[in-house]
Amino acid sequence: MDTGRGGDVLSHVLATYKSERAVTARFSLSAPWALHSSGVDGPLIRMCIGAPYWIAVDGAEPVQVAPHDIAMLPQGVAHTVSSAPGLEPLPFRALIEAHSVGRHGDHPIVFAHGGGGAATELFSLHLWMPAQGLGSIIASLPALIVLRQAQIPTTASLAQAMQSLVNETVAQRPGWQLSAARMADLLLVHILCEHLYAQPQVPADLHADQADQAGQVGQVGRLRGLDDESIARAMSLMHERPGQPWSVATLAQASYLSRTVFSERFRALVGVTPMHYLGSYRMTLAAEKLKNRQLSLHQVAESVGYASEKAFSRAFQRWTGLTPSAYARRHGAG
Repeated sequence: MDTGRGGDVLSHVLATYKSERAVTARFSLSAPWALHSSGVDGPLIRMCIGAPYWIAVDGAEPVQVAPHDIAMLPQGVAHTVSSAPGLEPLPFRALIEAHSVGRHGDHPIVFAHGGGGAATELFSLHLWMPAQGLGSIIASLPALIVLRQAQIPTTASLAQAMQSLVNETVAQRPGWQLSAARMADLLLVHILCEHLYAQPQVPADLHADQADQAGQVGQVGRLRGLDDESIARAMSLMHERPGQPWSVATLAQASYLSRTVFSERFRALVGVTPMHYLGSYRMTLAAEKLKNRQLSLHQVAESVGYASEKAFSRAFQRWTGLTPSAYARRHGAG
C-alpha cells in the first residue's frame, strides 16, 4: 500500500485540527469499579496497564480493552469504563472535581478509586478542541476506535509514548502544558493513520448505495478517501486551494472521473458529499484564522472562497452559531 499518498493528504486534513490544550489524567483503579463520562469537547484517548477494562459508548455494547491497547473516542462522546460490564457507574465528574485543582486542564488529574480488587492503571488524554474545530473527518469517525496490540504492532509504541507523556505531565516540569498539547496532536495523527491503514480495502467500483448496504458509509469508509488516488487528489486540492471556486464538475475533472462516479465514490468513501466536505473544511480553516486575528474579515472570507463578507458571515454563523466577530472574541488569542 502506498502510505505516502494517504499520509500526505491526512497531514493537510489534520493541519488545522490543533488542540487548544491537552488534559492528562492517571487513575489508579481497583475492581470492582465503574465510571461514566457525560462526554467532552474533542478527542479522548485511553490506555491501561494492569488488568483489562471495559468501555461502552452510551447505547452500545461494552468492548473489552487489553493492557497497552489504545481506545479513542474521536468526538469525546458519553461512555462508561469499568472493571466488568453491568456495574452501576459513578460519574467521572464527581471524582474529577474532588481531585482537580483550578481550571480544567490547568493541572493533570490523579486519583485512586475502587473496591480493592484487581488493579488497573488507566491513562487518559483529552485533546481540548471546540466542536467547530473537529472538521468533517474527525466528526464522521466511529464513536469508538480501538487499536489492539495483538493486531497492530505499532500500538505498543504508541501506548508507551502516551504513558510517558501522562507521567511526565503529572510531574509538571516547566513547559509541560505545551509539550502535552504538541505530543497529544502527534498521538492523534498516529492513531488515525493506524486506523486508516487497518481498514479493509474498499472495491474500486463501490458506489454510495452499495457502501450503505455494506455498512461502510459512516463505518469503514471514514478515512478511505485518503487511500483512493482519485478522491485523495480531490481532497488534497481542496486543502491546498480552499479559496478556489471549486464545484463538483471541476473536482471530478481534476480527479479524472465523471461527475456521477466522483460524487458517488466520494460519498461512499468519505461519508459526506464533496461540497459538504469542502464547506466544512473552509469553515474550520476560517475559524482558525479568526482565532489568530491576523487577517481582516474580508481577507478571511476571500481566503476560503467567499467574495462577499456578508455571504461568508451568514455561512459561518450557520456553522458555528456565532458571527465571525463574536467567534473571534470568544476564541481569539490574546
